[in-house]
Amino acid sequence: MHPDIQTDKSLKEYNTFKIDSRARFFVSVNTEEELARVLQLEDYPEKFILGGGSNLLLTTDLDALVVHIGIKGKEVVGHEKGKTLVRIAAGENWHETVLWSLEKQLGGLENLSLIPGNTGTAPVQNIGAYGVELKDVFVSCEAMEIASGKIVTFTKDQCRFGYRDSIFKNEAKGKFIITSVVLELTSEDHRLNTSYGAIDKELQSMGIDEPGIEDVSKAVIRIRQSKLPDPAEIGNSGSFFKNPVIDRVQFERLQKNHPDMPHYEISHNEFKVPAGWLIEQCGFKGKRFGDAGVHDKQALVLVNHGNAKGQEIYDLAIHIQNTVMETFGIAIENEVNII
Repeated sequence: MHPDIQTDKSLKEYNTFKIDSRARFFVSVNTEEELARVLQLEDYPEKFILGGGSNLLLTTDLDALVVHIGIKGKEVVGHEKGKTLVRIAAGENWHETVLWSLEKQLGGLENLSLIPGNTGTAPVQNIGAYGVELKDVFVSCEAMEIASGKIVTFTKDQCRFGYRDSIFKNEAKGKFIITSVVLELTSEDHRLNTSYGAIDKELQSMGIDEPGIEDVSKAVIRIRQSKLPDPAEIGNSGSFFKNPVIDRVQFERLQKNHPDMPHYEISHNEFKVPAGWLIEQCGFKGKRFGDAGVHDKQALVLVNHGNAKGQEIYDLAIHIQNTVMETFGIAIENEVNII
């Protein structure tokens, strides 16, 4: 056995849902070289790659070698005309990366404050919040091809970003492990995005008339903390479902029955409806089914009140999806990966 490999390891501290799933074998890698070596271990044909465990629901024990990506490092790699390029290693906590960029007076990540998880999984999901997505600042990422151990660079176009989507959820799924990400941030003339959600209102309540990037970050943190539970206090994975997009015909039909239905017009024929609102209308907000439950402030968030099994949370998710479909005729998709 490889000297650093542990057996029968609990993954409770490695996933934000705090599910006590167990790994048959477990190893944490801290460099690309270690990762390449572990990927070549033929005694463990089944390997499961684990990042920050923030977008994951484990419904079973893992009969595999779980490879935890712990590669660290944050550095400035270039400057030009008010822009700064930074390279962030995959194992860096995302929120700590945002705080680091603000300390350096670099703009672009402030709206993405307090999103759980690690930097390496940010491109997979094309994380986004409050009118900003990772793709807005993304330049490229390096990823190790699992089959060969070679490092490949993916440009922004090659990543094919969509709403909570990328090539890493599609054609490249299970074939690459992101090892670092390069982002382009502003070092002057920061473009603040405060119109989305309640950011402007929050800034006013903080008594700030002329906000900077740090103020926007603080406002976003305050809003998120008021709505979303802290995974350190109660197991959760943030938004469990994607906000569905419906066509105009369905939207107008629903609006007749629900004139107060919140929505965002994406195009002439497409409307995004908040999944949290649909779930709340179905009466799930704050409901508890054993230790699996729906958060009492944000119905989009499923929570583990203590010792819920992953399967119990998944069963609740299916129950919610079926009820929303029966009530509104709208399919809501999982945003979280189910294993």
